[in-house]
Amino acid sequence: MKIVVTSIFVEDQDKALEFYTDKLGFIKKDDIPVGKFRWITLVSPEDQEGTELLLEPNDHPAAKEYQQKIYAEGIPATMFGVEDIKQEYERLSEKGVEFTMEPTKMGEITMAVFDDTCGNLLQIAQK
Repeated sequence: MKIVVTSIFVEDQDKALEFYTDKLGFIKKDDIPVGKFRWITLVSPEDQEGTELLLEPNDHPAAKEYQQKIYAEGIPATMFGVEDIKQEYERLSEKGVEFTMEPTKMGEITMAVFDDTCGNLLQIAQK
């Protein structure tokens, strides 16, 4: 068994698609109409056959409440691995991404946290 799709709740699918592709550099894999929403998945340019990230609408009240509460507590919704966190931090900062935590070493991992502009905090980490 392996993970093929994981999802993240977003407030606006179009805005999220733009942020995750233009700012973060993910590649759109699927964009399929499903009722009033879409099945939008993204993949890493480094592993285009790997795990897909689904931009899931937070339309359900429980999803919206969950997303708002973890954001308010400063908890990242997910984590992305990077090879060089300093370089990635600089690249994203130059693209206007707003960080809530600069790269910080914690044991064997260095991590940073930023706002995806769609209701989530995201974390990047380097081992």
